Amino acid sequence: MAKSAKNTSDTADTDLPLPSSYEEALAELEQLVGQMEAGALPLERLLASYQRGAQLLQFCRTRLEAVEAQVKLLEDGQLKPWDAA
Repeated sequence: MAKSAKNTSDTADTDLPLPSSYEEALAELEQLVGQMEAGALPLERLLASYQRGAQLLQFCRTRLEAVEAQVKLLEDGQLKPWDAA
Protein backbone atom coordinates (compact mmCIF):
# COMPACT_ATOMS: atom_id res chain seq x y z
CA MET A 1 0.00 0.00 0.00
CA ALA A 2 1.24 3.47 -0.85
CA LYS A 3 1.85 5.96 1.92
CA SER A 4 -0.63 8.79 2.02
CA ALA A 5 0.77 12.09 0.79
CA LYS A 6 -1.34 13.82 3.45
CA ASN A 7 0.96 12.68 6.27
CA THR A 8 4.35 13.43 4.72
CA SER A 9 4.69 16.86 6.31
CA ASP A 10 3.60 15.48 9.69
CA THR A 11 6.30 12.80 9.76
CA ALA A 12 9.07 14.81 8.10
CA ASP A 13 10.84 15.38 11.45
CA THR A 14 11.38 11.65 11.99
CA ASP A 15 12.88 11.28 8.51
CA LEU A 16 15.61 13.84 9.18
CA PRO A 17 19.16 12.54 9.61
CA LEU A 18 20.63 12.64 13.08
CA PRO A 19 22.81 15.66 13.91
CA SER A 20 26.56 15.33 13.65
CA SER A 21 27.23 16.37 17.24
CA TYR A 22 25.82 16.12 20.74
CA GLU A 23 25.48 19.90 20.91
CA GLU A 24 23.43 20.07 17.69
CA ALA A 25 21.16 17.28 18.92
CA LEU A 26 20.67 18.97 22.27
CA ALA A 27 19.84 22.32 20.62
CA GLU A 28 17.28 20.68 18.33
CA LEU A 29 15.80 18.77 21.27
CA GLU A 30 15.45 21.97 23.30
CA GLN A 31 13.75 23.67 20.36
CA LEU A 32 11.29 20.77 19.99
CA VAL A 33 10.50 20.79 23.70
CA GLY A 34 9.82 24.53 23.55
CA GLN A 35 7.42 24.09 20.63
CA MET A 36 5.66 21.21 22.35
CA GLU A 37 5.34 23.10 25.64
CA ALA A 38 3.84 26.08 23.83
CA GLY A 39 0.86 23.86 23.01
CA ALA A 40 0.29 25.33 19.57
CA LEU A 41 1.08 22.21 17.52
CA PRO A 42 -1.65 20.10 15.94
CA LEU A 43 -1.86 16.53 17.26
CA GLU A 44 -0.11 14.92 14.27
CA ARG A 45 2.76 17.41 14.43
CA LEU A 46 2.99 16.92 18.18
CA LEU A 47 3.37 13.17 17.69
CA ALA A 48 6.04 13.65 15.00
CA SER A 49 7.90 16.07 17.30
CA TYR A 50 7.71 13.58 20.16
CA GLN A 51 9.12 10.82 17.94
CA ARG A 52 11.95 13.06 16.74
CA GLY A 53 12.65 14.04 20.34
CA ALA A 54 12.93 10.36 21.29
CA GLN A 55 15.45 9.84 18.45
CA LEU A 56 17.48 12.84 19.58
CA LEU A 57 17.39 11.74 23.21
CA GLN A 58 18.69 8.29 22.29
CA PHE A 59 21.43 9.89 20.17
CA CYS A 60 22.49 12.09 23.11
CA ARG A 61 22.47 9.17 25.55
CA THR A 62 24.59 7.09 23.19
CA ARG A 63 27.11 9.92 22.81
CA LEU A 64 27.29 10.45 26.58
CA GLU A 65 27.81 6.72 27.20
CA ALA A 66 30.63 6.70 24.64
CA VAL A 67 32.33 9.64 26.35
CA GLU A 68 31.89 7.99 29.75
CA ALA A 69 33.53 4.82 28.42
CA GLN A 70 36.46 6.86 27.11
CA VAL A 71 36.86 8.64 30.45
CA LYS A 72 36.85 5.30 32.27
CA LEU A 73 39.54 4.05 29.94
CA LEU A 74 41.64 7.17 30.51
CA GLU A 75 41.14 6.95 34.28
CA ASP A 76 42.40 3.35 34.38
CA GLY A 77 38.99 1.68 34.54
CA GLN A 78 37.53 3.83 37.32
CA LEU A 79 35.11 6.65 36.76
CA LYS A 80 36.22 9.41 39.13
CA PRO A 81 34.07 12.31 40.35
CA TRP A 82 34.19 15.46 38.22
CA ASP A 83 36.03 18.30 39.91
CA ALA A 84 34.88 21.45 38.09
CA ALA A 85 36.89 23.76 40.35
